[in-house]
Amino acid sequence: MSTLKSRSLPLPAISGEASTAFAPKRWLYLIPLIFITYSLAYLDRANYGFASAVGIEQDLGISKSTSSLIGALFFLGYFFFQVPGAIYAQKYSVRKLVFCSLILWGVCAMATGLVTNIPMLMVIRVSLGIVEAAVMPAMLIFISNWFTRKERSRANTFLVLGNPVTVLWMSVLSGYLIQAWGWREMFIIEGAPAVLWAFVWWRMARDKPEQVDWLSREEKTQLAATLASEQQGLKAVRNYRQAFTSPVVIQLCCVHALWSIGVYGFIMWLPTIIKQAAAADIVTVGWLSAVPYVAAVAAMLVVSWASDKSQQRKHFIWPLLALGALAFFCSYLLGSTHFWLSFALLSIAGAALYAPYGPFFALIPEIIPANVFGGAIGLINACGALGAFIGSWIVGHLIGLTGNPGAAYIFMTVGVLSSALLMAWVKVRR
Repeated sequence: MSTLKSRSLPLPAISGEASTAFAPKRWLYLIPLIFITYSLAYLDRANYGFASAVGIEQDLGISKSTSSLIGALFFLGYFFFQVPGAIYAQKYSVRKLVFCSLILWGVCAMATGLVTNIPMLMVIRVSLGIVEAAVMPAMLIFISNWFTRKERSRANTFLVLGNPVTVLWMSVLSGYLIQAWGWREMFIIEGAPAVLWAFVWWRMARDKPEQVDWLSREEKTQLAATLASEQQGLKAVRNYRQAFTSPVVIQLCCVHALWSIGVYGFIMWLPTIIKQAAAADIVTVGWLSAVPYVAAVAAMLVVSWASDKSQQRKHFIWPLLALGALAFFCSYLLGSTHFWLSFALLSIAGAALYAPYGPFFALIPEIIPANVFGGAIGLINACGALGAFIGSWIVGHLIGLTGNPGAAYIFMTVGVLSSALLMAWVKVRR
C-alpha cells in the first residue's frame, strides 16, 4: 500500500488590508530603531547652520562665502560614497555598515567642536559626509527587506521624519546650548549620542526577517512570499550599468537633485534667514526655526498614509513640490517687510518639500528590481546629495553676497519647480 506524504502548502502573500495588521511587531521593534538612527545622522549634519548664525565665522576668521562652502562640503563627501555604501549594504550587511557609521560620524561631529582653523573644519565636514553617506540608502534597503509595498510609504516616512523632527528639537536645543556654553560645546554634546546609540543599534538590528526570533515561522514565510511576489512584475535588469542608464533612474536622479537644492538650502540657512529678518536672539531664532518642521511632520504623516491607502505615488510628489516652489516665490515677493506672512509661507514651503519623501522612496523599489535596487537607490540619493551641496552652498553664498534672502528664494524656487515638472513627466508602469 502506498502512503501519501502530507506537504504543507506555502502561505499566500499578504494582500489588501491584511498588510496593515500583519506582524505588527515589525513596527514596534524596527520603526523606533530606524527613526532614532536617522535622527542622529541629521542632527550632526544640520547643526552647522546654528554655529554659522552665532559666530563660528568670527572665531575662525571665515568669510561669508567660505562659510557657505564649508557648510556644503558635507554633501561633497556624502555624494561620492553613496553608491559603494549602498552596494555594500545590499550585498553584505546594513547592520554592520550602520554600526560603524554611527561611531565614526559621532566622532567627527564631536571633533567639529575642537577645530582651530579653516582647513581642519573643511576636512571634518567632508569626513562627516563620507561616514554618513551610506546611511540613507542602507536604511531604505533595510526597510525594503522588512516592509511590503502597501506599508512602505509609511515606513519610509518614519525614516525621513528623522529629518524634520530632529531639526525641530535641534533648533530649540542648539539655541539653548549655544547661549549657555557656545558653538563648540554644542557640537560635542550633540555628537556624543551617535556613538552611544551605535551599540543599541547593534543589539537590536538584524538584516533580514529570518534572523530574528520575535517573528513566528508563519510570519516570516508569509512576509518572504509577499516581498518575492512584488518583484514578479518587474522587468529584469542584468547589472548596475543597465540600471544606472535606464531613463527612469536618470529622471529620478534629476528630480532628487533639483528637489534637494530647495530642501537643503532651506535647512542649512533657515536660522540665518530668520535671524536677519526678525533681528531676534538665537533662542527665539531656534523656536521660530522649529515651526516649519512641525508643519512638515504633520504633512508627511498624512501624505504617506494617503499614498499607501491609494497605492499612488507620483500624484503625491510633484503637486506638493510645485506648492513648495510657489510658497518660496510668494515669500520672496513679500520680503522682510511682512515678516510673519513671509514666515507662514516658509512654513508651507517646508511642509510641501518634506511631505513627498515617503511616496518618492516607496516608488523606487516598485519600479527597480531587487538585484540592482541598492546601487540604484545609492545613485538617486547621491544625486540628491549633489543637489544638496549646490543648494546649501549657493543659498548661503547668495545670502552673504546680497545681505538678504531674496535671491536665495528665487534660486530655491527654480530648483524645486524644475523638480516638480520633471517628476510630473516620469512614466511609471503600473
